Amino acid sequence: MYISRALEPVVSRYSEFFKVVVVTGPRQVGKTTMLKHLIEKEQELTGVRRSYVSLDDSALRMAAKADPALFLQRYRPPVLIDEIQKAPELLPYIKLAVDADDLNGQFWLTGSQPLHLMKEVSESLAGRAGIVEMLGLSNAEIAGVASEPFSPTPDYYLRRVGLMPKFGVHDAFERIAASSFPGIRSLPEDLRAAAYESYIDTYVMRDIRDLSQVADELKFRRFMTACASLTSKPVVYAELARLADIDQKTAKAWLSLLVSSYLVKIVEPYSNNLLKRLSKQPIMHFTDPGLAAYLCGWDSASTLELGAMSGMVFETYVFDELYKSYCNAGKRPQLWFFRTNDRKEIDLLLEQNGTLFPIEVKKSASPVASDAKNFSALDGVEADDLPPELVAFKREVGTGAIICMADDAFPVSSRAWAMPLWAI
Repeated sequence: MYISRALEPVVSRYSEFFKVVVVTGPRQVGKTTMLKHLIEKEQELTGVRRSYVSLDDSALRMAAKADPALFLQRYRPPVLIDEIQKAPELLPYIKLAVDADDLNGQFWLTGSQPLHLMKEVSESLAGRAGIVEMLGLSNAEIAGVASEPFSPTPDYYLRRVGLMPKFGVHDAFERIAASSFPGIRSLPEDLRAAAYESYIDTYVMRDIRDLSQVADELKFRRFMTACASLTSKPVVYAELARLADIDQKTAKAWLSLLVSSYLVKIVEPYSNNLLKRLSKQPIMHFTDPGLAAYLCGWDSASTLELGAMSGMVFETYVFDELYKSYCNAGKRPQLWFFRTNDRKEIDLLLEQNGTLFPIEVKKSASPVASDAKNFSALDGVEADDLPPELVAFKREVGTGAIICMADDAFPVSSRAWAMPLWAI
């Protein structure tokens, strides 16, 4: 059964104002399924049927690469071209086609490898393409509730708790284990491990081979497992290299491949000249925490919930829901990781319009004021009487959020509100 995706109105809107719409994201998150659904709706409204071609088909891919001009004569706009990064030779010819016609929405493209795709798009389609990022199913999409970007305000909190259905901490781990990939999620529980394995072998390893010459695939698989075991933790290349039995240079290159395949997000450390002794290590999150759990051998929601990775995977789950709430509106959040050298840590910082909103993640259903104790580490950015050369670094610090498993949203202190994960 098709699940309506929050990005549908965004893609339709972009198609009205951009000549090319590019939907990027990991394999198997539903990019093509959503766009085919929109093709049906588009035909109902306009009577025009958009053609579809997938460059996963080796014969079509060879034709596109060998003679791009002839290929586009066969597949004329309006057209949906799947996995465009497999034939970047098409992009200059798409540029010529859209420049010769004033119509918007002529080409819909999908891609799962921004390392190549973004470079070609920026060179060939600058100013012509609207680019949106699509990740796996969000809680709001699963619930059939309209998605909206996370906003650290009481109005948002109270509105969302009135809209979204509640679920408990065990249900949260059931959702993690079930995956945010629609195809895996639709399977019976006893088949999901096989589906994850097929996903890794069929898509991840094949795409990695396309992106880079990975000489030892067994070591790369071990490296993925090492990354999964450290999801939500600071990136330490020496540790990743040790766990995968590779050198640090290779670890950096391979992590870049996981980021380029949309399997991992890197959250950069916050820096500000008004704050001293800040850690410069980023953290990483898997975009599907269920994949991270599978790679580390957790085969059920119950064992994952009680296991050593429980808190780490839960934190990644929260990050993913926050990030998806913005992606699903066609936006990118300014999210940072905050940690001082004396280990005062804030899980996430959201920056909006010159204001910093600290966010803590707690698996608890009963958050307390002390959960926000590290928010005081930000006080220095609000300093008055700054010398002129430091004024640009001044920020306001807004009321923070403790994202948890509470039954409702409520203030826990003057610094923070509790916000249930299920309401995002």
